[in-house]
Amino acid sequence: MEDKNLTIGDIAEELGVSKTTISRAISGKGRIGEKTRKRVLSYIEEHNYRPNVIARGLAQHKTFNLGVVLPGDYNVVELPFFQKCMLGISRVASARGYDVLLSMVTAENTSQLKRVVTNRKIDGAILTRTLANDKPMKYLLQKEVPFVVIGSAADERVIQIDNDHRSACRELTEKLLLSGIRKIALIGSDESHIVTGNRRRGFEDAFAGNGGRKADRKVFMNVVDDVQVQGIVEQLLADGTECIVCMDDFLCGCVLNALQMRQIAVPEQVQVASFYDSTILEYRNPSVTSIRFDVEELGQKACETLLAMLEGEEVERRTLLDYEVRMRDSTKQA
Repeated sequence: MEDKNLTIGDIAEELGVSKTTISRAISGKGRIGEKTRKRVLSYIEEHNYRPNVIARGLAQHKTFNLGVVLPGDYNVVELPFFQKCMLGISRVASARGYDVLLSMVTAENTSQLKRVVTNRKIDGAILTRTLANDKPMKYLLQKEVPFVVIGSAADERVIQIDNDHRSACRELTEKLLLSGIRKIALIGSDESHIVTGNRRRGFEDAFAGNGGRKADRKVFMNVVDDVQVQGIVEQLLADGTECIVCMDDFLCGCVLNALQMRQIAVPEQVQVASFYDSTILEYRNPSVTSIRFDVEELGQKACETLLAMLEGEEVERRTLLDYEVRMRDSTKQA
């Protein structure tokens, strides 16, 4: 029979592991030894553990709902990022007996988020994008709603889960400079996004620590469409630029298309790299040098951190997850 009083905390205490370990064992995701996973699952099966959400909610004054805030102005290319974030969040939330409510916001309209907070429909929230002037973040701070951001923020009060974009972009740029490139350009996106600033700083860091190696660089920011990219590529080709680095796979796709239209061979005539990886770039011909981030892990870690906060646990203010620089055919190796 099911032990109706059994909680995930009881299981963790009985087995001598953390609640996060129990969550990962149930979800099947995250770093956990196979022996520990089997031990947890065996105990759960033996006791027929099922979280009674309604009873727990009434007793603890909780809804057992988590709010996930998505930007309403995302584009089609960004969609896989948010889908993978959601997958990571949902796996952990489900394993801990929580449901997920989605709210769409823009820089000017936060009504959906305000509605779920006002109606007390969520216990906490996860923001999936951070802006320089972030109204959803300010609102949640004002209402004292526990929340975590996927990304970075200047406010010391905000709990942040992010990839180490600055270090990653510095490392990739350094590798390009070491290969002998002397003229390089960066094409960047919307500067109101915090991640954009971090990626640009990483690019600039590579020159600051260039060890005396000289390289000319051009930077183009707030580039949002193919028309802008076409004009920039024309300018860079006329200037003899050897390598074009793009902040994301959308811009990189635009650059590759512009080069193909002009019958410019990659990497023989111009090298191309991206500060973000996707299957779109991996299966291009040639495959594109880029940086891989585990987006599902971002969502998973954000949810684990929020749940720890809701349990009253101390959490790190800022967590930076790892990355992998993938050197592929679009650049010449040193």
